[in-house]
Amino acid sequence: MDEFREEIAKFLKKEAKLENIELEVPPNPEMGDYAFPCFVLAKEWKKSPNDISKELANKFRPTKLVSEAKSLGPYLNFFVSKNKIAQDTINQVLKQKGKYGSANVGKNKKILLEHTSINPNASPHVGRARNAMIGDSIARILRFQGYKVEVHYFVNNVGKQIAMLVLGAESKKNVSFGNLLEIYIEINKKMEGNPELEKQVFELLNKLEKNDKEIRKKFENVVKICIDGQAKIFSELGIKYDVFDYESKYLWSKETEKTLRKLEKTGKLFIDGFNRWVLDQKGYGLGVKVPVLVLTRADGTALYPLRDITYHIDKISKSDNIVVFGEDHKSYSEQVFAALKELELKPPRAVYYSFVLLQEGKMSTRKGNLVLLSDFMKEALGKANEEMKKRYGKSDENEAKVIAYGAVKYGILRVSPEKNVIFDWEHALSFEGETAPYIQYAYARISSILAKDKLNPKADLSLLKEKEETELIRLLSNFPETILKSSNDLKPHLIASYTYSLAQKFNEYYHAHNILKSDKKIKDARLLLISAVRQVIKNGLNLLGIEVLERM
Repeated sequence: MDEFREEIAKFLKKEAKLENIELEVPPNPEMGDYAFPCFVLAKEWKKSPNDISKELANKFRPTKLVSEAKSLGPYLNFFVSKNKIAQDTINQVLKQKGKYGSANVGKNKKILLEHTSINPNASPHVGRARNAMIGDSIARILRFQGYKVEVHYFVNNVGKQIAMLVLGAESKKNVSFGNLLEIYIEINKKMEGNPELEKQVFELLNKLEKNDKEIRKKFENVVKICIDGQAKIFSELGIKYDVFDYESKYLWSKETEKTLRKLEKTGKLFIDGFNRWVLDQKGYGLGVKVPVLVLTRADGTALYPLRDITYHIDKISKSDNIVVFGEDHKSYSEQVFAALKELELKPPRAVYYSFVLLQEGKMSTRKGNLVLLSDFMKEALGKANEEMKKRYGKSDENEAKVIAYGAVKYGILRVSPEKNVIFDWEHALSFEGETAPYIQYAYARISSILAKDKLNPKADLSLLKEKEETELIRLLSNFPETILKSSNDLKPHLIASYTYSLAQKFNEYYHAHNILKSDKKIKDARLLLISAVRQVIKNGLNLLGIEVLERM
């Protein structure tokens, strides 16, 4: 669609004397393919936007690419050549295939993307798994755009929660990934109102920071069990990591001490009344009651923020950074970013996501009122197997996984990150409505149609004149623009919404027109059209980390 935009921009530059031209897509296809809001000219022209729109419409002359410009209130709406857009779009999709939609804007650029980074103290619950799913999809989208993306997982292996787990596991035999959560909940309950246990936890941390070999080994064993277990679950969903960064690296290398010295030079670092190193953060508008960031304990041992700042300094030295955070970490992360600004460093771009909710409210690892991702995956797989048996009388385990795991991912990724996801088993696995199975089924249906006839690459695409065909072609042509916006804004839900809309439009088309029984020439054109639709559905789902099936 770039050539159509360029044609419209050329006209507006000449007649409106504008350089930076922003075009919108009208909500209804009958209103046109592009719209120019004339409000931006009102002050300079000293006319109403409606009058400006009419004046520009009168000056427009049809071209090979743009057939009409119509004044609709304060907007000047442009209609592109239907034959040209059909030929260009369908031919591009079928030629570029899996690469269609990429603007390759990230060529020769590197991005370090940190996501997931949940505490290695238990199996991940669905709420925290949203981090991994968003991060993985962003990585796929950026790679699709040509970026070299390196995915990092920051392992908090020296914090209080890990020390609690180490303490809780000391009296246990054969500690496994499966019982870590139970151990964590148990020790957390025991610590409530028990100062002695709290003291033991801090003693463990103190010994660890001093690199006590025996204590270090205990921490390493527990963390390894957890990270291996978490990585295995995420791998099952196709989510992988290039690098695991361990927090302890910055502790034992004395890099945290170097960070303190750097911060000291800013003149904002001081020792408070509790003998702790504290960073003054007044002037950053952080929205906290006391704008300070505590970096060490009274005994001089580093707190998590100091190690975190040190980690960010290390990452920033390597490439541009993106980090995925839960919204409950937003205030803290802004404090860390303010510390980086004090050091005249560019903070990462942050993607904040909201909670996945149960009927009774927010999940909590500490309280134990959560749904483990592994349990949800099993439940989803069981339901997918049941559905396949109803439809085909039998079930294939691999196909059921594609449906089940696709449903899990789409149910979470379709929601804009800043909004809560309401946990809904039935909706996510439904073959109706905005779900992965619905979209996957549209793909499989097209595959079934295409298996019954051969494609004619020389088919006359100008025969695609039906309303549903025009709408499908328009949607296909908008895919690159959707990808660009999604990659710029770091929002996978835009692709999820687009892919559903495309599947929905195809199903409307399928029910309105008998493709295989059409006149030969029209049938050939329609087969090329739905082949392009099939490819774009696959491209969209791939960017969400969701596989497709040829038969459902």
